[in-house]
Amino acid sequence: MTVIILANCPSGLRGFLTRWLLEISAGVFVGAPSARVREALWAEVRQYADQGRALLVHQTNNEQGFTFHTHDHAWRPVDHEGLTLIQRPNPTAPQEETRTLQNPRPGWSNAAKRRRFGGR
Repeated sequence: MTVIILANCPSGLRGFLTRWLLEISAGVFVGAPSARVREALWAEVRQYADQGRALLVHQTNNEQGFTFHTHDHAWRPVDHEGLTLIQRPNPTAPQEETRTLQNPRPGWSNAAKRRRFGGR
């Protein structure tokens, strides 16, 4: 199974994808093309997306059962202990202070403080 999601892309690109995939909602395409066709479609999407964003999700042989690729997307895939997760940008935090899974904030969490000191 392959899913391609387009946002703010030219309508010609959407028309091109309907040759191979079914558009189930505006900008959401689903189908089961071969790996070779899927890679060719993704190359076309990346080339003709212009100012738009694109997301490709497809089945693969890993623990999650799927993988995904992004194009000009603010959310980015991050590998965390063998699992691919999506890291969303935090618009309220300055870039230099943004914490990641590899760099957590030091100290006790609020839940740990409540558990240790009996507060609610």
